Amino acid sequence: MSAFDIEVFYDGACPLCAREIRMLRGLDRAQRIRFTDIADDRFDAREVGAPVEVLAARIHGRLPDGRMIEGVEVFRRMYAAVGFPRLVAMTRWPVVAPALEIAYGVFARYRRRLTGQCSGGTCAPARSPEAREAQRT
Repeated sequence: MSAFDIEVFYDGACPLCAREIRMLRGLDRAQRIRFTDIADDRFDAREVGAPVEVLAARIHGRLPDGRMIEGVEVFRRMYAAVGFPRLVAMTRWPVVAPALEIAYGVFARYRRRLTGQCSGGTCAPARSPEAREAQRT
């Protein structure tokens, strides 16, 4: 058995994304999730085999067997890993599943605007607070 259930590639520069990851880290007492911040200066997308732009467009996860998943399925795997199987089961209901996919797709497309990461018409990804702090030291 692997040391983790899923490795999650998240944008630590996205305030809402970082907040949810902090919450999940706190819930992940068994350390079943490996969290990887793609906004960190030390992150090397070549090790994942996907361009950082692709990883930044939607949340991605890598399963222990190496398969990559993305979008709502990543959230399902994370919430299952921290002990919310009933919640995960509800996300698979016939009406709920497609609604979540649509809602996440809209959020992913506009999250930088929604979280105040745009200025002057440009929505370039910023470095995470952790990456900025690491650069200072």
